[in-house]
This record gives sequence, structure tokens and C-alpha cells, in this order.
Amino acid sequence: MVRGGGNPPPPDQGDTVRLDRWLCHARVFKTRTLAADRIAAGGVRVNGQPCRKPAQSVRPGDVVTAAVPGGVRSLQVVAPGIRRGPPAEAQALYVDLDAPAAEPPESRD
Repeated sequence: MVRGGGNPPPPDQGDTVRLDRWLCHARVFKTRTLAADRIAAGGVRVNGQPCRKPAQSVRPGDVVTAAVPGGVRSLQVVAPGIRRGPPAEAQALYVDLDAPAAEPPESRD
């Protein structure tokens, strides 16, 4: 007898996901409850617009700005994510817009 337990199919890139869930999957907040509390308190913006609803949908291309301990993070959503995985998997869900740009290598003349 075969039991279903394999990996779920990857989500379509056009999928949407709840904002609180995405913030948890992307490891911006440790738990979904902390993410929902910060959203409800007004500490998160989606595409520059204030958001107070944890159920707000985000999709690839959206820019999420969140006030987190230690500063403010601006992240562009790349994928919705299917779970809260290891940090390397979480980093694949977004592009950090606050990260310093890579400097070109110095040329030796």
C-alpha cells in the first residue's frame, strides 16, 4: 500500500499568500503570530501602502517593508513559499532591497 507523503508540487509563481504567513516563511519574524501582531500594529507596508490586515495577499513582485527589531527591512517578494524552511530556503523567497550593492572588482593596471 502506497501512502501519500511525498513532497507537494511546487507553487505556481503567480500564487498569492497571506502576508503574515509569508513574513514567517521568509524568516522576517520568528512566528506567524508575531508577524500578525506587527501587521495589526501598523509596522508593515505593502507596495508603500500601510497594511493592518494579516490576511493581506502578497504575490511575487510586491515590496514589503517591515519594522523589525534592529531596524526596517524592505524586501521584494520573489516566491510565496510553501513552508518555514532553513535560512537558505527562506532567502530564496525575497530580494533584500536594503542590502548594499555588490562592488565591482578592482582592476589591476
